[in-house]
Amino acid sequence: MVPLQMLALVGILYVGFKKFKETRKVKNSLLSNTQHQTPIQNKIRQVVEETSGNKDAHSFEKNVKREIGFGLAAMGLSTLGFFYSLPILTVASVPLIIFASLDFFKETYLQLKQGKSNVSTIMSITVIGCLVLGYNFIAAFNIVIIKSAVWLTAQLTKNSKQKLLGVFAKQPSFVYILADGDVEIQIPFNELQINDIVIVQAGDMIQADGTVIEGMATVDQHILTGEAMPVEKEFGDDAFAATLVLSGKIYIKVEKAGNDSTVAKITRILNGSIDFTSSTQLRASSFSEHLVAPALMSGGIVFPILGFNSAVAIVNSHPKNKILLTAPIAILNYFNLASKQGILIKDGRSLELLYQVDTIIFDKTGTLTEEQPHVGNIYCCASYTQNDILSYAATAESKQSHPLAKAILKEAKKRRVDTFTIAESEYKLGYGLTIKIADKMIYVGSERFMETLAITIPASLKQQQKWCHEEGYSLVIVAIDKQVIGAIELLPTIRPEAKAVIRQLQKHPQIKSMYIISGDHENPTKKLAQELGIENYFAETLPENKATIIEQLQQQGHFVCYIGDGINDAIALKRSPVSISLRGASSIATDTAQIILMDQGLNHLDFLFSLANDFNHNTNTTFAIASSIAAFNVIGVFLLGFTIAHTVFLNSAGLVITVINATMPLIKHSSNQKRLDNQ
Repeated sequence: MVPLQMLALVGILYVGFKKFKETRKVKNSLLSNTQHQTPIQNKIRQVVEETSGNKDAHSFEKNVKREIGFGLAAMGLSTLGFFYSLPILTVASVPLIIFASLDFFKETYLQLKQGKSNVSTIMSITVIGCLVLGYNFIAAFNIVIIKSAVWLTAQLTKNSKQKLLGVFAKQPSFVYILADGDVEIQIPFNELQINDIVIVQAGDMIQADGTVIEGMATVDQHILTGEAMPVEKEFGDDAFAATLVLSGKIYIKVEKAGNDSTVAKITRILNGSIDFTSSTQLRASSFSEHLVAPALMSGGIVFPILGFNSAVAIVNSHPKNKILLTAPIAILNYFNLASKQGILIKDGRSLELLYQVDTIIFDKTGTLTEEQPHVGNIYCCASYTQNDILSYAATAESKQSHPLAKAILKEAKKRRVDTFTIAESEYKLGYGLTIKIADKMIYVGSERFMETLAITIPASLKQQQKWCHEEGYSLVIVAIDKQVIGAIELLPTIRPEAKAVIRQLQKHPQIKSMYIISGDHENPTKKLAQELGIENYFAETLPENKATIIEQLQQQGHFVCYIGDGINDAIALKRSPVSISLRGASSIATDTAQIILMDQGLNHLDFLFSLANDFNHNTNTTFAIASSIAAFNVIGVFLLGFTIAHTVFLNSAGLVITVINATMPLIKHSSNQKRLDNQ
């Protein structure tokens, strides 16, 4: 055996020296190239691609299964040969081991032709070393574990991807539409066109994005928004494909269908996001590749000291691809958890970047406050009551859809105030409304609107207008026949969840500071910051200056996450390292944010940051497990007399542990869900 061992030693030293030279030339290339794929990663990707009907992927999966079969057969033959003292059976296992390892040998050969080596070289040397030492069972066992890990990882990744994307890919085979005015007809789903009127009733899935033009229904749209409670849909409301009608019946005018629908866009976004390569994977790939040369050369050096067995054991101590095998499972698990909460991650790197965030900037209007204000005080003049003023204002605003009108109409409905029949009306953009009720002319609008009509505003209301302006409130003045009868104060509505969410975020140890950024005056911005417990704020900031503030904070060493409503925040969202938008499902194609909270609220922010922290902890734990086992193997060879058998079994145990660690997020989630369901 000694000549074979010497030949193997020369091979180890040769490829180690070649790899050492190569490593010096391309020391940092792996970290700089995010598209780098190792042979193991390519194998996994081939199997995963079977989800899209890739024939080569299907063929590859069959080959992997065949190689596992060869390995198991070799294990059986070598075991029988040992127990029954039949060397012929042990020898018969050799070709099976070689067949099962052919891809390693081919990759090693291609690398050596270029004067290079990689992890496949390590695997090839381990197999050859085991055969030279007569450890046929160990060689076969090692192959079975590695091939099984590749197959299992690919299957888990494929299943997770199908689970994540499959829920969005459901499509009915046919739909009912309204034809010729009032006739319901059935057509194939793929023939659905823009402006068709789709009929959806209880138990049906909505087939396209559009607007409700008739009817009322309760809709479960948690698939898009993560909202636990169903929502009521009626005339004028948006409806989204893939959401489910629980009760009622609605007619929807189709605006987007097929590949243009929101759910189709989400699928495309997720397809792009889930294939990202995390920095931990890149670090692991770099770490793994750069350890090839030291492992090979260390094996050569150890040979004259501890012998050939120990030399091969040192080579096999290399951590190989444990992280690259299991990372895709963890990534998809976290994407699944995010999507269940209505969080759409458009850029996979955001999960890693959130972990680095130490500064959060909130846009004020539409983010910390709702777009629609609420009615505060109602000021009365002459003999008119609050309900009188509200009634005239609500009548004037009854056909308007802007936030101020909605606030007035909501208050009128709350107080059960009656409205009048409008004879005629006129709306002046940015100023106000003029309507005629019976023989009275009603004017509803701003102070400037009243001034253009030469309507005198009482001194008390002028003072109130000045105070409202300073506080960032709106004051809607109501007049009859050129005489002011009162005014309605409209106050910003702080999101009900804002205080609790901010307190939760402040508990995260990495969050050092928070800011509010607003175009409003100093007083209301300062008041909101104090109410929410945020120390820093920027007031009277134009949309184009928000990005400048982000840049300044970054120059000061802050790692910024910007949270906005996406309307006037495009530049700021783009400039921030991590950006989160609250605009929801209607804006996923145009929103520049990396993460979109589909429920259009702040409730899931704490969950998102916790998810990012857990993701980074999980991947770092996998990295630590792989590195620790490699280090322990080396120590074991020198101090505990470890042989190739010990390192193979320890590496296998490490692989199992890293797979379990990668699946832990969903295990924890399922456990928590069961506990909640039982409460």
